[in-house]
Amino acid sequence: MITPSIVPSLKNGLDTIMAHVRTLPSKPGVYRMIGARQKVLYVGKALNLKNRVTSYTKSQNQPRRLQRMISETISMEFVVTSSEVEALLLEANLIKRFDPPYNIRLKDDKFFSYIHLSEAPYPRLSKQRGRPHDKGDYFGPFVSINAIDHVILALQKSFKIRSCADSYFKGRTCPCLQYHIKRCSAPCIQKGVQKSAPKDAQETYNKEYDLNILNVKRVLNGKTQEVQHDLQEKMLAFSHKEKFEQAALLRDQIKALTSIQSHQNINLKNSDDADIFALESLGGQVCIQGFFYRNGSNYGTKSFFLKETSDISSSDVFQAFLLQFYENTCPPSHIISNISMTDSLTKKALIALRERLSQEGKNKTIHFHRPQRGEKLTILESVSKNAMEALERQNLTRKSAQENLENLTHILSFTTPIQRIEVYDNSHIQGSNAIGGMIVSGVDGFEKKHYRKFNIKSDTITPGDDFAMMKEVLKRRFKGSLSKDINKSPLPDLVIIDGGKGQMSAAQEIFEANDIKIPLLCIAKGVERNAGNETFFTKETPQGFKLNHNKSALYFLQRLRDEAHRFAITFHRTKRTKSMVKSILDGIPGVGAARKKALLHHFGTAQSVKAASQKDFEAIDGISKNLAKSIYSFIHSS
Repeated sequence: MITPSIVPSLKNGLDTIMAHVRTLPSKPGVYRMIGARQKVLYVGKALNLKNRVTSYTKSQNQPRRLQRMISETISMEFVVTSSEVEALLLEANLIKRFDPPYNIRLKDDKFFSYIHLSEAPYPRLSKQRGRPHDKGDYFGPFVSINAIDHVILALQKSFKIRSCADSYFKGRTCPCLQYHIKRCSAPCIQKGVQKSAPKDAQETYNKEYDLNILNVKRVLNGKTQEVQHDLQEKMLAFSHKEKFEQAALLRDQIKALTSIQSHQNINLKNSDDADIFALESLGGQVCIQGFFYRNGSNYGTKSFFLKETSDISSSDVFQAFLLQFYENTCPPSHIISNISMTDSLTKKALIALRERLSQEGKNKTIHFHRPQRGEKLTILESVSKNAMEALERQNLTRKSAQENLENLTHILSFTTPIQRIEVYDNSHIQGSNAIGGMIVSGVDGFEKKHYRKFNIKSDTITPGDDFAMMKEVLKRRFKGSLSKDINKSPLPDLVIIDGGKGQMSAAQEIFEANDIKIPLLCIAKGVERNAGNETFFTKETPQGFKLNHNKSALYFLQRLRDEAHRFAITFHRTKRTKSMVKSILDGIPGVGAARKKALLHHFGTAQSVKAASQKDFEAIDGISKNLAKSIYSFIHSS
């Protein structure tokens, strides 16, 4: 059924598609539907481009979602490929690149995290998010950052591997705090093995560090029990020789490793690397729950909610998910799911994944399973249950957010429902490091990917002038770069500002001067700044009003205000910290980029520079006695 509201523009979209159909080849490829301002609306793949694009001309058979897409289409682009598999890979790449609103896509694709052992004489143990790019060994992916932090902390306690950055490591002349709290063996100075020490002592230290690196790799490869067994034997040997101090150190190592095993509470026995997915749907929403195993150990779980899944089969949804999920990471040997492996679309996705691995020079076989019995089925049922519970929580969150928006719409007597709210707050200390923050709330709750930060740039603003700062932020938001792409930064239905009549007047002045017709609401805490006693101002109610009679609306607006304040103050603190570090080094006369780098390499941090003596400065190559005196005097006079 064609929706009457889109009929006028539907004909234009159909004419655009028909104009392209006449010249299209009957070959596999990828097509893009493009709307206003060259916005990519949809990316699709086809075994036969001509037949696939022709199907869009039969608009009466299309669901409402595709009718809207056709009505917005003003041009199309095509790429012919040599095979359908190549078209699948190109489609996934373009979806990730353009984020088209009518494609199935992950709401959050920044979930890959790894433990990294760097390639260096004394390797560094650290975490890295995203696609691996540095040299060294990677272990993962972990889905939970907390899980990575837990594992790294346990490994540091057990094997005392350094975690500092290379620049910090090279500049150390004495052990840092990590050494003193027994989480690092201080390879930066080879504690107890100075250059004057015998050569065999240095070799002993290096062998011990290399052995610890080997044990870290064994643990991360799932051989924790083997490592524990070896440590237990050494501990007993030291105990029999009455070397109780060394035995106690090994005991602590074993204890730390035990905490890693206990943290992995759901393990997959007798299995290679495996990712287990369960797809469930509820109330028009789709969730894919993932459990991730490496060497039989649970590396974390995550719920994925996908956009634009209405009128699309589970097989199509799962195929799109697989290609996007493994865009930036290597698939495991086994993919286990509750979606049938006999489905042709899933088979094509697996072929595409293998093709991508082959292009990257990796020869790896991927097996797809839908277990019917045994341990894997039991875990899959648990994954499926988690997916359904995640959907129920998501629906409750959406329901609560929708009720709050409807309630606020009624209170403010709006004729159209509120679907998107932007809240603004400023932060500064006596005018220094002034910033503005914008948060967004909608039908899904807080939409953090749309949050924005503003550095106050105008030189004409008097330090501490909150009204002028708010004017700059609002003008840049609604007339600057954010206003140029409505799809990425849609206009809100309501703007909320933390402040009273003064902020309201400043905001109205900007809105009227730039013909911005968006309702404003200001929240003032009052003289005593008591939460629950706020006064609200709008253009229609300049005298202000309270919401003591409607607690749910009051609490909703308080949460919005508090989130905006949290976001702004966090950004302000970050900026202030950076400026403090910058002021110590960048303001020193006679110290340019090269000498600043030399200072950081020597002392490790800017704060260590501040704590150094004049003699310490003189010990650095390229810094004369007079310059050292000048640096010391400047720092301590500032």
